[in-house]
Amino acid sequence: MTTVEVEERPPLTLLIPLGSTEQHGPHLPLDTDTRIAEAVAARVAESIADAVIGPTISIGASGEHHGFAGTLSVGTKVLATMLVEMARTAGPEFTRIAVVNAHGGNADAVAKARDACRSEGRELVSWTVNVPGADPHAGHSETSLMLAIAPDLVRLDRAEPGVLSPLSEIMGILIDEGLIGVSDNGVLGDPTTATAEDGREILDRLVANAIRAIGDDSVS
Repeated sequence: MTTVEVEERPPLTLLIPLGSTEQHGPHLPLDTDTRIAEAVAARVAESIADAVIGPTISIGASGEHHGFAGTLSVGTKVLATMLVEMARTAGPEFTRIAVVNAHGGNADAVAKARDACRSEGRELVSWTVNVPGADPHAGHSETSLMLAIAPDLVRLDRAEPGVLSPLSEIMGILIDEGLIGVSDNGVLGDPTTATAEDGREILDRLVANAIRAIGDDSVS
C-alpha cells in the first residue's frame, strides 16, 4: 500500500506479525515461528473489518536458544522498546494496533510493551500462540503446523524425537542453562507423529483464539 492508500482507508486495525529466528530442531526452518505468525495474521485479516498486515518482526527474544546455530535474538528489552515505539509513532489512521505473536519467548516483551502503551493512553492489543496440551517446541504441534503452512520446508526425513518430559520437570534447567542444557537436538516433543491434517486443525483453533483476543467487535 502507498501512503495515500493508507490515508484513504481509515480507521484501520494494524496487525503486526511477531515471530523469531531460532533453531527448531534438525527438521524445521529457523523462521518457523515467523511463518506461523504470518499465517495466523493473514487469516485474522480476512475476518476482521479494515485490518491490514504490517511488516513482520522476525527476530525476537530467543535467548533460551543460544548455542544452537542460526539463532538470533534482540532480547526482551529491545523488543519491548521496538513495539512501544511502533505504537507511539503510528498515526491516527490506525485506531487499533494488534501484535500477533507466535513465539512464547516474546510474551514478556509484549506484556511490557502493552503496559507501557496503556500508561501513555495508547492501547496495544496482543495475542500469543497457545495450544493446550501441545508439546513445547519443534514437536508434533509445530511440525504439524508447518506441514499445513509450508510443507516444502519440513525435512521429515530428519525429524527425531527430543525430550519428552513435561515442561514443569525441566523448567529449572531450561531457565538456568537454556534449551541446549535440556535437549541435544533442540526438540521438546515428538515431531515424527506430525500430520498436515493436525496442523490445519491447530491453525483453525489459533486463528479463532487470535480473533477473540484482538476483539470480536471488529469481526466482519
